[in-house]
Parts: sequence; C-alpha cells; structure tokens
Amino acid sequence: MFEPKQTAGEWEAVKSTDAEVVDKTADVAQLENAKVLAGNEELNVSIAPEFRVVGKSGEYVLSTDIDGHLRLHNIKSGKTTQLDLKKTIAAASTDGDDVAVVFANGKMALYDLASKELLLKLEGATSIALDARIVNPYFMNDLVLFLTLDGKIVIVNKNLKKRLRTIIVSAAEYFNNVIYFDILQNRLIVATGTKILSFGKSQKRVELEVRNVDHDGKNLYVATKQGDIVKLSPDLDIKSKAHFPFAHFLALRVYEGSIYALEKEGYFIKLSKDLLTYSVYDVDIPEESYVYAGKDRFFVGDEAVLFGKDAASK
Repeated sequence: MFEPKQTAGEWEAVKSTDAEVVDKTADVAQLENAKVLAGNEELNVSIAPEFRVVGKSGEYVLSTDIDGHLRLHNIKSGKTTQLDLKKTIAAASTDGDDVAVVFANGKMALYDLASKELLLKLEGATSIALDARIVNPYFMNDLVLFLTLDGKIVIVNKNLKKRLRTIIVSAAEYFNNVIYFDILQNRLIVATGTKILSFGKSQKRVELEVRNVDHDGKNLYVATKQGDIVKLSPDLDIKSKAHFPFAHFLALRVYEGSIYALEKEGYFIKLSKDLLTYSVYDVDIPEESYVYAGKDRFFVGDEAVLFGKDAASK
C-alpha cells in the first residue's frame, strides 16, 4: 500500500458528473446513461443495454454484443448500421467502408460496410487471460494494423487483401494482448502488460510491467506495476524515473507541461515533465470504480478529478 510521508493537502478540483462510468476501452468510456465519452466529450449516441462500446473511429462509435452483432453508430447522422458476424468481437474499427475486426478467439477479418461482405480473414490466437484495455485495429493509408490478443502487430494491405508482415511485441503467456498503441516521432509505440516496442526504421523493446502510458509528442511516460513513472525517448531510452513505493496507479495523463497520476489509495500526484519534482495530494474518489483518462481530467465512477493550471477554478 502506498503511504506518502506527507501530502500537499486536499486536491479540491473534484466535481460530480451526470452519469457514472460503467465500462471503458483503450480510448472511450461507456456511461450508465448509455452515452459514450471520448476525451471529455459526451457523444450523441446511445448504446443498447445488451451491447458494450468497442471504440470510436472517425464519425462512428462502435458497439457489440456477445453474439457478434457489430453496430456502427454515426455521430453526425444518428444512423446505425449493423454487421452480423456471429462470433464474439474483442475489437473493431472502421475507415470509410472498411471495417476491421479482431474476434475473441484471436482471428481477424476485414469487411466492406456497404455490401457487408467479408474481404479478408486471418488466423490468430489469444492469451489465456486478457487485459480489458484491448486496442482496436488502426488504419494507416492502405495499411491496416491489427493489434492482436497474443502480443503481435499484424500488418495488412487492405487493397491487396494480403498480410504483409507480423511483428512480435511480447510472448508472455498471460495478459499478453496489446494495451497501448500510438505514433510518436514517426515510430509505432506498442505496449503489452510486460513489454514496450518502438518500431520505425529499427526495432527496440524494453521490459516494463505497464499500467498506464501517455506521451507529449516528444517523450513517452509509463506508469509501472512497481510504482515507477518512467520517461522514455521515442527510441525507448530511459531518460528519468520517479519511484513511489507500492503505488498502484489507476491512470496517467500528460497535460499543460505536467504529468498527472491517480493512485488507488486516494492520492493525486502532479509531476514536472523531467520527473525531478512532484507533489502528492489527497483526493476523495469512489473505491472499486472504473477510471477513464479524459483530456484534462480523470473520470472515476460518478466523479471527475480535474487538472491543469486552472483546475481549482473549474
């Protein structure tokens, strides 16, 4: 249990929200009123009771049920389109009429939304157990990057309908799905629960037991299961580290020149970007609640912990 020697007092920039977070993915959160949060924005869609949100792709919010019905809710028009895929879906995203899907059994597929036809099917595998933060496929020009449930990146050319290559991120037996993906300084940054890959003209991996990841466009920040917050270059060279003994981090965010972390025992930590100075605050948050990192706040259950230079006035 994390017990700081002293705190800087109570973090008072906490306010109630209209609805509680009841589920989340790597990039969006589902609220008890059936609405969806993306960043700080409550989107103009409603998720059916038997469905769960999968993610947001462009103007679509995607949701699915256990029977493999995939719904694409158009935020602008309000229209909903459904694909009946008959197998439980773990992740999905869309680009125009192309819909990429990762199934719970690890298999992958590409569909045409207009015709609802199968364009490509790929074999895959899954881990014995999964982290809930499953990352959706990523479209990059003519490529589709499938972030798999067994710690790989499968790169497909959607026009040729062909797998180009497979990159291994991690080979752990348990909880080995990809939990983070982004592009930083022209490098793909991909993380599982035990390893981070930086992929560009060359590849580099570092072993870290990852809880949370964020970046500021120049450097990567990682909160670990050992209670560390680590600053890394895009090439994964460790620049600095701050250690908080026995800390269990729930969320991490870079915002307005500072690093913000939320700790399970009710502490809110604000760090300088070089990680050399920090302040620890007490914060009253609901226990055993979903935590979702918005743009400038952490949503915890039915509360929001605000941060930034003007947080106290919000």
